[in-house]
Amino acid sequence: QSQAGTGCPSRNGFKKESFILSVDVGTTSIRCHVYDKEAKIRGSCITKVVPLYPEVGHVEMDPDALWRGFITVVKGAVQDAGIQMRQIEALGISTQRGTFTTWDRTTGVPFHNFISWQDQRAADLVKSWNRSCTMKALQGVMKVVYFLTRQKRSLAASLIVFSTQHVTFRLVWALTHYEQVRQAADENNCCFGTIDTWLLFKLTKGGSAWIMYGCHSQSVMACCQPHDFGSTDISIFGVPIPIMSVMADQQAAMFGECCFDVGDVKITMGTGTFMDINTGNKPHTSVAGLYPLVGWKIGSEVVYLAEGNAADTGTAIKWAQELELFSDVQETTAMAYSVSDSDGVCFVPSFSGLQAPLNDPKACASFMGLKPSTTKSHLVRAILESVAFRNKQLYDTMLRETHIPITKIRVDGGVSSNDFIMQLTADLFGRKVARPQHHEMSCLGAAFVAGLGIGFWRTRDELKKLQSTDEVFLPRGIPREGAYSPSGEYIPVLQSWERALRRSMHWYNKP
Repeated sequence: QSQAGTGCPSRNGFKKESFILSVDVGTTSIRCHVYDKEAKIRGSCITKVVPLYPEVGHVEMDPDALWRGFITVVKGAVQDAGIQMRQIEALGISTQRGTFTTWDRTTGVPFHNFISWQDQRAADLVKSWNRSCTMKALQGVMKVVYFLTRQKRSLAASLIVFSTQHVTFRLVWALTHYEQVRQAADENNCCFGTIDTWLLFKLTKGGSAWIMYGCHSQSVMACCQPHDFGSTDISIFGVPIPIMSVMADQQAAMFGECCFDVGDVKITMGTGTFMDINTGNKPHTSVAGLYPLVGWKIGSEVVYLAEGNAADTGTAIKWAQELELFSDVQETTAMAYSVSDSDGVCFVPSFSGLQAPLNDPKACASFMGLKPSTTKSHLVRAILESVAFRNKQLYDTMLRETHIPITKIRVDGGVSSNDFIMQLTADLFGRKVARPQHHEMSCLGAAFVAGLGIGFWRTRDELKKLQSTDEVFLPRGIPREGAYSPSGEYIPVLQSWERALRRSMHWYNKP
């Protein structure tokens, strides 16, 4: 073993190398990494999350399978690193947001499966609330307040609508449909929690309390800080491991990208795209659908983020693969570059409706402008272009709404490995866009916060120096009068795509 770092004394008096362990519980997988002082991954383990679909529109996860998966990846990563569990100084956890369960306070046994953030079972309840006289009256009052005060916060309140991503409505559904939950709540014996809360309960055998903070429309968001949430029970891993960070995935990715300064932007392109900007010590009030979030808390300093998202990034590419437009995702960049343009074809990536800034849940996904001359390469190029165009839309919304000068832009997530999308995004932004060597930033962010909490790393400046070498994409085109105009070829293409967006809106007539 290396003798660097701090950790457990060995028999010869030297200290063994020590490490930080971090687990990311995502929508499709649970992954664990062991990090050393240089933030290099020394061991890894991954297992799949199998979603359950008991009924149409219901999306669940088995709590026991999730727990077994968590234990498996922790032990597997430590074994893969060739180290002992006692060399782990701290554990950090990052989880998906808005997925929850309820459980018996005494026994710790869940009353039902985790109900996923993707679940639609509360859709009717959400519709009835959005149509209710109470909501209409509230919106009307806030419009009057805005007219009188011109405060942006009042305007935002007058436009608010609920969605199925709100945990509250799915919890009401559970209380209505599961008698056990209702009875336990009446007897004050019911615990409610998202995945991180439940994992803490299990890891500490009920010995750790954790408060979650709700924030605007994005259901439950964790307020994250270096903090001792207790230690894992000795019976689980053989030694107690301090749990020093619990974070929501996008906030963790933001921290992993070292976006510590006001104006820093992080774009995660996975199943969906999540674009976050550091807004400093003030939450952002949006009228276009950006969500204000608590990013993290270090000491007395609270950092806020504003987030916009597009739901169907990786979804659209996976769909195209299943249609056999290509066999390997790695082919798509070459296919897109094999044609000079998309032959007038536009793709609208809205399988789950359109999010900010259009916010239309009834929009449909569509191809427009198809011709007899259209080839698979044209279709693939149109799909990749649509991802970059949605990035541009979110970016412009962020600039327009926050009035914060952008300081840097960093991109992660599986889809960011596509060079065509990255280059076009840089061209459309007119800004340098950086991509780190490894894309799993949620895991790294949770590790960074945990490490800061125990002095494994001392400052955020130290963390910035540990960042891996980036691949940088520079914009092609000529700046004019201090502003960037995308190369001429893309102005008409972007305009056509925006026309296709408008044609795809309000497609579904469902109430």
